Amino acid sequence: MSDILILAEFTGEKIAKTTAELATCGARAGEVTVLVLAAPGKGNALAAQITTGLVTSVLVIESEDFARYSVAAAADAIAQIVLERRPAALLIASSAFGKEVAGRVGVATESGIITDAVDVAADLTATQVVFGGSTTVHSRVSHGTAIITVRPNSVTPDLAPSTPVISHASYVISDSAKLAEVISSEPSVQGGRPELTEAQIVVSGGRGTNGDFGPVEAFADSLGAAVGASRAATDAGWYLHSHQVGQTGKTVSPQLYVACGISGAIQHRAGMQTSKTIVVINKDPDAPIFEIADFGVVGDLFAVLPQATEGVRARKS
Repeated sequence: MSDILILAEFTGEKIAKTTAELATCGARAGEVTVLVLAAPGKGNALAAQITTGLVTSVLVIESEDFARYSVAAAADAIAQIVLERRPAALLIASSAFGKEVAGRVGVATESGIITDAVDVAADLTATQVVFGGSTTVHSRVSHGTAIITVRPNSVTPDLAPSTPVISHASYVISDSAKLAEVISSEPSVQGGRPELTEAQIVVSGGRGTNGDFGPVEAFADSLGAAVGASRAATDAGWYLHSHQVGQTGKTVSPQLYVACGISGAIQHRAGMQTSKTIVVINKDPDAPIFEIADFGVVGDLFAVLPQATEGVRARKS
């Protein structure tokens, strides 16, 4: 069978579900090896978390260079592995970090790249949704290793138990990867809510909040949900860009998505329309987002959300 490499994703020191999503795609085409890039002494603990998904083996690489030189060091190490093993494909999560790694590895290995795929078939044909979700494209890399970045939450992961074989390797990072050094970094403050792309429930606010996300946050907290925002809300400075849901933000696919005061422009829908159940609260009955809603409430979110919040709290008590 073909050798398929995937780059493990971690949230802090916890394995992200994106890893299982990538493994699910990769297993359609061959045997999956998960690459774990870690700081010295951290690799075994991270690799031990890979106990689900269609994974055959885990390759751990430890180096202090991954922290010092970030994406350049990661790409350099992965490129060496690709040149050594010549896998059929390398699958990476489609984050800013992942896409930069993919680009660097593609140049170093003279391989073709496809970004922002929403699915990968057994013959490594990638599916992309472009132009705000209005067009579906099927494409395949024709030269070198197929390097494909996959949008998180686009694929339902196979979470069957697995016991992959864990091995270790070491690589000397090239001098060219050390031309820029990370002086300092600090993780973003998550607060008490779940991480947006990992949450089972997401409550998002848009232009209809008029900048007041209080009712949205209160309702989210009553459900134990993450909070998202439309591009209009983040561009206006009402909420952090790291919480933006949409084509140019994060892709989410929770069990429940509640859109509050969001008109439903195609840009936003591209980032959440695969949610299992979609509830819409909007005072405009003609808002486009009602077209994809499973349940809709026509009303002012400032009147609807406080009542919904009290109802949830009462039911819990």
